[in-house]
Amino acid sequence: MIADMRAEQGAVDEPVFAGLTERHRRELHVHCYRMLGSFEDAEDAVQETFLRAWRRRETYAGRSTVRAWLYRIATNTCLDLLAKRRPQPATGGEVPWLQPYPDRLLDELPAGDADEPEAVAVARETIELAYLVAVQHLAPRPRAVLILRDVLGWPARDVAELLGDSVNSVNSALQRARAGMRAHLPAERQDWTGGEEDAGTRELVRRFTDASVAKDVDRLAALLADDVRCSMPPTPGLQVGRDAVVGDWVADGFGELGRLRAVPTAVNRQPAVAFYLWREGEGAYLPLTVDALRVTGGAITEIVTFHADQFPRLGLPGRLPADGTE
Repeated sequence: MIADMRAEQGAVDEPVFAGLTERHRRELHVHCYRMLGSFEDAEDAVQETFLRAWRRRETYAGRSTVRAWLYRIATNTCLDLLAKRRPQPATGGEVPWLQPYPDRLLDELPAGDADEPEAVAVARETIELAYLVAVQHLAPRPRAVLILRDVLGWPARDVAELLGDSVNSVNSALQRARAGMRAHLPAERQDWTGGEEDAGTRELVRRFTDASVAKDVDRLAALLADDVRCSMPPTPGLQVGRDAVVGDWVADGFGELGRLRAVPTAVNRQPAVAFYLWREGEGAYLPLTVDALRVTGGAITEIVTFHADQFPRLGLPGRLPADGTE
C-alpha cells in the first residue's frame, strides 16, 4: 500500500488511489463537519480534499500513514473554506449554518475499541450538537488545533507541522481554544462526558413525543429544564429559559397546528423526533420539523429544531399515509 503511494507521479492509477483513500471518507467527513458545522459544507470539503490529494499524490513520502496525510489535506481545506465563507457566529450562541449528522451515517464507522482512530472520530461527546456549536465559536486555527489535539489525539509537533507553526504556538492556541469551549459549552457539558442513553431518557423522549403530537403545551413545559435552550437553524433566534421557549411556541401558534404524527430518529448521537403535519390536499402527513434533544438530569435541557429539508439526509420517509404506517 505504502509502496503504491510512493510511486512516481502518474504511476498510481485512479482506481488504486480511490481504493487507498475511500476507506477514510466517512471519518474525514466527520472531521470536516466538526470544523465547519455544516453537513453540506463538509461534503464539499471532502470532495476538495480528495481532489487535492490526487493532484498532490506524488508528495506523499510515506513518513506518515495515508490516513494522517489525508487529515492534513482535509484540515487545510477546511481552513481555506473558513477563510472564504464563514463568519464567526453571533455572541448569543446561535449557529445558523448548523446541520444535523445522521446517526445511521456515523454507524458506518466500526465502533472498535475506545482508543481506535475510527471510534475516536465519532466519540459521542465530541459529535453532540452542544459541542459542535461551541466549536463554531472558536477562530479557525485554534479550532483546528483543538480538534486535532483533543479529539483526534495528535501530538503537538504533528499539529505544528500541519499548520506551519511552532509547538509553543500550538500549545498556546490549544489553551485559548479550551478556554473558549468552557465559555460556550453548557455547564453540565464542560467535562465533555456523555453516557449511554438510558431508560429514563427514552421515557422522557416518549413523553415529549406524545405531548407534542397532542400539542399539549403544559405537558411539554413540565418536561423542560428551567434553563432550557431552543434554536431552529438557520432561522435566527435563540430562546433561553422555560418561559421564553414556551412563550415562543405559543406565539408561533403551536397549539393551532393541525394533526401531527411523529417518527423517532437520532442525530449526533442524540435522541431526535421527526414530526409530520397532515396535509389534506395531499391526503398524507408531510415532513414538518426534526427536534434534536439534549437530556440532562431527567429534563430536556436543549432542543435544536431542523427544517423539513433535512428529512432525506436523515433517511426519513417523505410522507406518511393517513393511518400512520410507512
